[in-house]
Amino acid sequence: MATRLNNPDYMKFPLQIGENGAAVSTRQRHVREQIEQVLFTDTGERWYRPEFGIGVRALVFEPNSQALWEVTKKRLSASLNETLAGEVAPASLEVNVTGDGEKLYITIAYTLATLNQGEQLEFVVGGSK
Repeated sequence: MATRLNNPDYMKFPLQIGENGAAVSTRQRHVREQIEQVLFTDTGERWYRPEFGIGVRALVFEPNSQALWEVTKKRLSASLNETLAGEVAPASLEVNVTGDGEKLYITIAYTLATLNQGEQLEFVVGGSK
């Protein structure tokens, strides 16, 4: 029972409905889905939360420089602290943003609060696949 309390099911994002109802995510996957929402939601896209999101896709049109990395890091850190409150140990959240040529590299490391489990996610924005 204790395991279930520490790792409840969450509705999957984006929402998917199957034969058994809404698809679910584990706590680890749910946190990753929240991070992806922050990264890929444009500022002003959500009607009741216009400040939500950093619109990372639009950053590919900005000069890839140290200034962009620092601004992105600060905006992303602030947004993730708010969005992941209660899920992630606040002191454990680390965001690193760098770039090379046409690519922007975003690394996000954190510890899940209730599970005391460290995670690290890496995102590459821009460039060809």
